[in-house]
Amino acid sequence: MRRTSLRFDIWICLALAYLISLLPVKVVEKMMPAQYDNYVEEHTVSAGEIGGAAGESVFRAQSVADLEAHETFTIVSDGIEYRNRGGGYYKNWYMNAVTLPSGELVAACINEDAVQQTGEDIFTGDNILPVGRLVYEDLSENETFLEQIEYKEPLSRTDFYVDMLGNGGKLSEEDYTQIPTLMIQLGTIFVCFPLLHMLGARLGIFPYFFPPKNKKEAEWK
Repeated sequence: MRRTSLRFDIWICLALAYLISLLPVKVVEKMMPAQYDNYVEEHTVSAGEIGGAAGESVFRAQSVADLEAHETFTIVSDGIEYRNRGGGYYKNWYMNAVTLPSGELVAACINEDAVQQTGEDIFTGDNILPVGRLVYEDLSENETFLEQIEYKEPLSRTDFYVDMLGNGGKLSEEDYTQIPTLMIQLGTIFVCFPLLHMLGARLGIFPYFFPPKNKKEAEWK
């Protein structure tokens, strides 16, 4: 089997570019906590709003007919049964297959921060899901999503989903910070690598990737 490896100069430049990238990463990491606080504030939903905690006055839906008859509602789930039944990504949201008391199955995106436990933990007793509303869309157009969420059994309706997320659904601080810091680091490495290699080549430390025209002519002569 033929094995290939990177030249020593490439490894050196990558290592130096990586070390340089640690500086902007540290700067970004210091800035992120304040930005994350603002992000949390923007994505915290008040009780009674779509995606917020459902109070006693919010209608407890029993069936699809109830969902369609009420502008807002909540669903009482048997523990975290909805997490074990099926789920998948639809557009930018992760949806679960939620079982209504009637036995009907519907797709719902849920703000987990607003789920209320009635038992000692999430596994026992009923969980009151956040305030929701219907959003009419043809879910069957996304075949991959349907395959994921219907891996156990088909949905009762695919012409709508239940929005129990609203403006909620917060990333953890680690996940929120990870994406921008990774982009900054990769961008710094991408910029610094060719500059470091070019400098090393001009100093005669590294071989050129693309020798200058005058150097080619000199070698030819």
